Amino acid sequence: MSKGEGLDLDIEDYEVDDLLSGKPDWIDSKMAEKLADLPLDCIEKEFPHFVYSVSDHDYFTTPKEQHPIFYGCFDWHSAVHSHWSLIRQLRLLDDHPLKNEIIEKLDKQFTEEKAEKEKLYFDENRDFEKPYGWAWFMRLMVELELWDDEQANRWKRNLKPLENKLLELIQSRFLEQEHPLRVGTHGNSAFALQAFWDHAVIMENQKLKAKVEKKSREFFMNDTSAPIDYEPVGWDFLSPSLVEADLMHRVLDQEEFLDWLNGFLPELPSDHPILEPFKVELDELMKFHLVGLNLSKAWCLSSISRALPEEHRYKDIFLESAGNHAVQGLKQTFSRDYRGSHWLTSFALYLFTLEEDGIDPC
Repeated sequence: MSKGEGLDLDIEDYEVDDLLSGKPDWIDSKMAEKLADLPLDCIEKEFPHFVYSVSDHDYFTTPKEQHPIFYGCFDWHSAVHSHWSLIRQLRLLDDHPLKNEIIEKLDKQFTEEKAEKEKLYFDENRDFEKPYGWAWFMRLMVELELWDDEQANRWKRNLKPLENKLLELIQSRFLEQEHPLRVGTHGNSAFALQAFWDHAVIMENQKLKAKVEKKSREFFMNDTSAPIDYEPVGWDFLSPSLVEADLMHRVLDQEEFLDWLNGFLPELPSDHPILEPFKVELDELMKFHLVGLNLSKAWCLSSISRALPEEHRYKDIFLESAGNHAVQGLKQTFSRDYRGSHWLTSFALYLFTLEEDGIDPC
């Protein structure tokens, strides 16, 4: 049993204001163990695993053979953001109760040899995990960049060739696309652009930042009257409309963003369904996506609200909605059911640390 598995954690023991503060000062040892326990349990869990199409009987190699670092957590992108989550916890939470265990596992993962093999896979599979996995990997590298730590610097050096490879693919295989994907799942273009923007700002990569802004404007600047009545579709874990707005407040100054938002969400009553969290019955495989949807909507609504002036008509209702989404989503986040446990705590940590360096830098 992992250290956090036996801990009884009731999210209602925590204040909503703390959950939405974007600062981790309130996170106690019980919550810290819960946030680390599930990623630690799955980053080396090779099976069950999602496998892409297999061309013939000689094709198949195991996930660990293909991806010696990011083979656990059911799929590559979940493994990446689980590693991101563990690094971010170590960087932001002083005296983490599982610090030694996390460092031991990450040090075993982030070797130069393993990173080189990960990079080589993308030489032959240029669209693998585009853009969602790429987005989370850029966030992982941001954490290592921000962490003033000798061990983190070594991990960063080892992963640098993979980062360079994915930056090359972002430019050639993503930013050259002519049309965005406005979906609530992995292909969402706005979600990826957020991560690429944050990476460019932290890394002071002015060329990438300019290209991300240009593409964001090309994709979304003329969007009006967002089709919020149709959300969610199927098993969304992102709100296409809210993720798009969360991107545009990054790349536009406040005045331009407010003009854009007035056209994008011209009429949004406080009782609109998009502002209501989902009460999810976890009886189907993909229903955990809707738990993630509650969490991602919480962070989008909170982030957008912070970007609005005090007198704006949406500021208070967005913040109230964010709190409702956070409480509802977090009630089901820490399940031991592997369908959710392999990824949901990363979404919770993103929400809890929204105002810390590395996410939406100004």
